[in-house]
This record gives sequence, C-alpha cells and structure tokens, in this order.
Amino acid sequence: MSLPATMRAIAISAPGGPEVLHMRDTPVPQPGPGEILIRIAAAGVNRPDALQRAGAYNPPPGASPLPGLECAGHVAALGEGVAQWAVGDAVCALLPGGGYADYAVTHQNHALPVPAGLSMVQAAGLCETLFTVWINVFDRGRLRAGESFLVHGGSSGIGTTAIQLARLFGARVFATAGSGEKCEACLSLGAHRAINYRSEDFVQVIKDETEGRGVDLVLDMVGGDYINRNLKALALDGRLSMIAHLTGKTAEVNFSAVMARRITITGSTLRPRSIAYKAEVAEALRREVWPLIEAGRLTPLVDSTFPLENAAAAHERMESAAHIGKIILSVEL
Repeated sequence: MSLPATMRAIAISAPGGPEVLHMRDTPVPQPGPGEILIRIAAAGVNRPDALQRAGAYNPPPGASPLPGLECAGHVAALGEGVAQWAVGDAVCALLPGGGYADYAVTHQNHALPVPAGLSMVQAAGLCETLFTVWINVFDRGRLRAGESFLVHGGSSGIGTTAIQLARLFGARVFATAGSGEKCEACLSLGAHRAINYRSEDFVQVIKDETEGRGVDLVLDMVGGDYINRNLKALALDGRLSMIAHLTGKTAEVNFSAVMARRITITGSTLRPRSIAYKAEVAEALRREVWPLIEAGRLTPLVDSTFPLENAAAAHERMESAAHIGKIILSVEL
C-alpha cells in the first residue's frame, strides 16, 4: 500500500479551550518494531483529550503530541516483528496519542479486531472506555456477581459501558446522572436505579435501596465533595475506585471510619501504564468482553459524530455535559 508523506491532524496551538484545536498537515508517523500504523476511520473523544488541550495532561515520553487515545480503522503498515496483523485488517485500538488524525501508530498488542456487526464509528469509542472500565471495575475494583455497584456519570461513555458490563457480569447496578432523560438512558441500559443527583441525595437513595447496607463498589470520576459521600455509600469491605476528579482533587477524610469499615480506596490512570500491562488488558477484553459485543449483549452508545475538522465543536459538546454516550470524530474522507 502506498502511503502519503503527510496527513491531516488536529493540533493544540496553545493550552486553552476548544478554540485552540486547529487542523494542520503533519508527517505520517512510521511504525517502529512491534507497532502498526492505522489508517483512521473514526476516533473517540475523551475527557483526557480536553485535559491535554488545557495543558493539564501531558503525553508520556515518546508519544504523539496530538490528542486522541482511541480509534478504529484499517492497518496501513507493519513495523518490524509484527505477526498478528496484516495490512488491511479492520482494527480498533488504544493509542498513546495521535488519534485526531488520518493515521496513528500503536503497539500491535493494543489493537483488537473490530467486533462483527459494529460500524467504525461504534468501534472507535470502545478501547479507551473498555480498558478503563475493565481495569477499575473488575481488576482493581474486584466487582463480582451478586455484588452491588454505583457508577457516577452514568450517561457518559464510561458510565454507559460500566452499567452494561457490570449488569452482564451479574451485579446490581446504580447510576447517577443529571437529568430525567439521562436517568432514563441509564435504566434502559440495565441500571436497577438511576439517581438524579440534581434532585436526590445519592447516599440516602443507596441506603434506602440496600436496606442500609450500602454498595460494594463505587466508580467515581467526580472527586471533590463526592469522595466522603462515596465512603458513606459503601458497605463494609466496600471499594472506592477513582478515575478522575472533575470537581476537585482533594478531600478531608476520616480514616478511622475507613479502617473501621475496612474500605479500600484505589484509583488509576491508563495512559502511563506499560506496554505489557495494556497488552494484558487487551487480551482480557478479547476473551471476556468481545464475545458479548459480537452477540449483541453489549452495545456502545454513540451520542454524536463530528467531522475531524470540527474537533473543537466535539470538545464543546463534551464539556457541555449534555451528551449521552460517546462523542466520535469521523476521520475518513
């Protein structure tokens, strides 16, 4: 396959709001040993992209400075030693960066086949979300069948995926969201109870719904004053898994209560993790989750699609918090 020398890409001109995202021509990246080059058809838009745009989340050493942490497309070129993919294969992939472009490079073990029955737009929003949910709900969060689970931001890309996957793995799911429409979406995806955080106290609702026991796991991306409220909503031996802190990084916590109730507080970020660790997660997803997607039991929810050149509008949509599901950039010409 003949490759062009340059490609379209969305670059960050300076730290700031969505308006700092601009289209430019840049060299097509070349895959190194163990890497594949993907001709991107669609790319997912995620909160870390907005943090990077604002200057608050720098790429790891060696990663593309362009935003974009997941994509779907076709393998365009192979680096030395790549054996599991061929040029032309349809893949979706976790990226170290660079997804807002015509082409991007990633490690061969961080790509997965596009599930049968999904469009490229649907597949583009799978990897960053599913890697995050798998790590923080099932690996670090240790959610098991028969347990109860609360996810905040239930109508987000993370939330809509976590609701479905936790339910499929046998958990009783609760979700918070900020409107009646969003709560209805959470219920339609399998939540036992959706809590409108603008009009209800999620701690009290959880206590009422669980007869005072609390939930076994909370997945939180809010932070701030939610941290202590999450602890109050947990059962004995409960776990709090933190993946973001949209309203604040700090809280004053009474650790006597944490000790007395044997609570585990954990958290993680995905982008800096090792190539080997991400490969292990990809293999777990291929084994445990891909069959559910291909059977139609887990469906990625797409809120809206924007052309690549309208990346700023996609970020405005995300930061408005009006979306339900994933926001996707359509990259293919």
